[in-house]
Amino acid sequence: MEPRNFDGGVDRPRSARGDTGRVLVIGPYRRMRRGDPDTPSISHGVRNPEARLEEAAGLARAIDLTVVEAISAPLSEIRPATYLGKGKVEEMTGLIKANNVDLVVMDCALSPVQQRNLEKEWNAKVLDRTGLILEIFGRRAKTREGTLQVELAHLNYQRSRLVRSWTHLERQRGGFGFMGGPGETQIEADRRMISERISKIESELKKVQATRRLHRAGRQRVPYRVVALVGYTNAGKSTLFNRLTRADVQAADMLFATLDPTLRALTLPHGGKAMLSDTVGFISDLPTMLVAAFRATLEEVIEADVILHVRDISHEDAEPQQHDVEGVLRQLGVDPDGGQRILEVWNKIDRFDDEGRANLMNIAARRPPERPCFPVSAETGEGINALLAAIEDRLATTRVTLDLTIDSSDGAGISWLHRNAEVLDKHLEDGRFAMTVRVDISKRDITIAKFGAIPSSN
Repeated sequence: MEPRNFDGGVDRPRSARGDTGRVLVIGPYRRMRRGDPDTPSISHGVRNPEARLEEAAGLARAIDLTVVEAISAPLSEIRPATYLGKGKVEEMTGLIKANNVDLVVMDCALSPVQQRNLEKEWNAKVLDRTGLILEIFGRRAKTREGTLQVELAHLNYQRSRLVRSWTHLERQRGGFGFMGGPGETQIEADRRMISERISKIESELKKVQATRRLHRAGRQRVPYRVVALVGYTNAGKSTLFNRLTRADVQAADMLFATLDPTLRALTLPHGGKAMLSDTVGFISDLPTMLVAAFRATLEEVIEADVILHVRDISHEDAEPQQHDVEGVLRQLGVDPDGGQRILEVWNKIDRFDDEGRANLMNIAARRPPERPCFPVSAETGEGINALLAAIEDRLATTRVTLDLTIDSSDGAGISWLHRNAEVLDKHLEDGRFAMTVRVDISKRDITIAKFGAIPSSN
């Protein structure tokens, strides 16, 4: 076992309750042997246990917990009762008592039985990776939809753990009169209450999502393309978002600093406009229930014209993180290998020395044209102009630019053009407007037919 101390001031933020909450983080990672069917292929990258442990500690610190120690506990096999072996459990018991630990975070997915047994052995609250991520999401969600989605995921998670959560489940509620008898057990009552709450949330979500669809339909009528940012949590998406849009979205060196989607106008090099969407960061072993729960929130990604996959290229696990993000994209129905919707953004190149930066540039230059990447620093602005030019070029592939003239008194026609095209230039000549517009390829023929438009010579 390899203990790592996180005793510095930065690891001790105050919690909302006024106490720190002393936490032991345990990384129970399987020892991977060559030939093991569970071992990831070399091409997909193997996550560094130290980086995994640091990430787990970062998740705990993200909700104002004091990480007193983070320990890697290599496993040869997973025990059905306690996940860890008996010797490891006893060893942790001593550490928990010695450090007055209130909460143990297990960086894995625990079954309800495993969670309950560990809490009995350690006499401390135990939280697995899924529960920890749900807790973070619960604290960070700000929009109505985000709050409802988190609560829905949390209730589904809690429903499977009622046996662990209650100590009075043997109690029964009797009926009255002819309906007398044993009645329903407490666990049945609790499950019923949770199911009723889930149904109510799902009903509310349908209304909220209908409103979101109306907003999205309104944006589609305005001929602005959508560019979505995706990437591993803490890859620098919000910093890049602020750099590109001159916005002031929260950008912090913290896991899941951004949870709710944010949309801002993006001005392209030649004056065109697009909508830029910042989204929740992805993470390895993201609970399936959260992928499903936040699908509506990530619809901007699904329907985006261009997707910017922001990578922290300075991170030691940059390659495994890439494959984790691509895995979530596939779950959302976006093929990272198909088409030319995705542009890779290699962020944080300012962390490299001159030699390292030059090496990155050479690697980027050798990438195939269909899989380009753009080394940038969202912090300093290096490489941003090249990225904006690439976004503009990519958006232009599905649009055509047309020249036309229209009588200045034709209000309906002018209104139609503003609704269905991006007006690049407009000036009055002898009672008629000379206009240069950019339209989607699907509206080219109707624009030519209605206004006698011709392909632009510019």
